[in-house]
Amino acid sequence: MKKLSLILIMAAATFSSYAQSSFKEDVEVVQSIYGKSKSELVQQYMNLSDAQATAFAKVYDSYETERKALGQTKFQLINDYAANYETLTDAKADELAKGTLKNHIAYEKLYNKTYNQAKKAIGAINAAKFIQLEIYLQTIIRSETLEAIPFIGELDKTKVN
Repeated sequence: MKKLSLILIMAAATFSSYAQSSFKEDVEVVQSIYGKSKSELVQQYMNLSDAQATAFAKVYDSYETERKALGQTKFQLINDYAANYETLTDAKADELAKGTLKNHIAYEKLYNKTYNQAKKAIGAINAAKFIQLEIYLQTIIRSETLEAIPFIGELDKTKVN
């Protein structure tokens, strides 16, 4: 029993320290999976002509600036969750859930805005390729994040009374 309690304490401490100090930037996750930077991956996948690449660069740079800000908000929400995991109240859970949902909606709005800008710059097919790639990459990142953090009450289920 002491061993199980020790494991639970270590798991909670590991989660807190991991979420607070070691969460990788989204770009680092992509690089660790594909062995190249995100911009290199996008450039290779998009395979645009020089003229299209020049037109797309402004759209992509603007997108990345906004995406990074959303990623920072996501990171802050994860840190807040980690800091409050063991003492989570209804009010804090509500705050975190609403913040997470707002962040997801902001990503969807950013995809829509970027698609429309990219469509004007490089055409609908290439714009759709970019959005498809970006949603795919964000899904991988979201999956990695969800695998790294426990569900609410998950550690409580394994406690021995």
